[in-house]
Amino acid sequence: MPTRNTLRATAAALGAALLAATASVTAHAGGSSTLPVDYSFASGFVQGFFSPQTAPPGANDWSCHSTAHPNPVVLVHGTLENQNDNWRGAAPLLANNGYCIYTFSYGGPAAASPIQGTGAIENSAAQLSSFVDTVLDRTGAAKVDLVGHSQGGMMPRYYIKNLGGAAKVGKLVALAPSNHGTTLDGITKLGAALQILEPANQFVVGPACAACVEQEIGSPFITALNAGGETAPGVQYTVIESTNDEVVTPYQGAFLAAAPNVRNILLESQCPLDQSDHLEIAYSPVALGDVLNALDPAHPRPVPCQIVLPVVG
Repeated sequence: MPTRNTLRATAAALGAALLAATASVTAHAGGSSTLPVDYSFASGFVQGFFSPQTAPPGANDWSCHSTAHPNPVVLVHGTLENQNDNWRGAAPLLANNGYCIYTFSYGGPAAASPIQGTGAIENSAAQLSSFVDTVLDRTGAAKVDLVGHSQGGMMPRYYIKNLGGAAKVGKLVALAPSNHGTTLDGITKLGAALQILEPANQFVVGPACAACVEQEIGSPFITALNAGGETAPGVQYTVIESTNDEVVTPYQGAFLAAAPNVRNILLESQCPLDQSDHLEIAYSPVALGDVLNALDPAHPRPVPCQIVLPVVG
């Protein structure tokens, strides 16, 4: 019987090959070269962790212009992550497919800290608001599309709801977002998975991580965020989640309430072989295929899950 790791590696390898083939025929909007795409969370995280103020490959080319995709795409990283370690898969893939990509790090104790996304979510949303205004001003675009992971998929909803973002955002695509909060166990597992927190050490949910406290199920922040409706008219929302999410627990809490402008996608319903967890989903070829389709639904492409394993009797 194939192991979970074997299935994950096989699915990721084929999915990456299929997406790479697609990307190879689409020129980068800011140039003609095709950027290498990292589909491994382990390698991408290590390469980007210590450079939180460095944009990942394909991002922050301020000369970029795309007629096919006029909305610049802003990538919003998750809790305890940064722009570089979170987006070394998505940024070059989207750039290769003709998008103008922009990233920033927010909510850290200091700009140089590899650990970002720990500050109060309200303050981080204000940083997002400022960055979006900069992108719109420098590109001349009318709106941006947002792609976020974890807190980065939930926090933009505060910006949209409370800081004027509804008029500036066309689409919000969220990978494993903490839309309805998570359990304390999920928060501590995040720190342990990133190897920056021992599971028994609870400091992460105290003053060192205001965002962690705000993301607990039933917190005043989560309650207020979801009060009066979870979405804004005029913005298209896509949520992509995995049953293997060990951080947003229960995983169903990632999904938004059903609405005409909401699409909730369960990764395994498309590709049972994709066993991505909370962190790996931002590097999953299947999830990134969903991101491409969510950003350009008028030109859908097959989700890259084409493996048929032999039956073991």
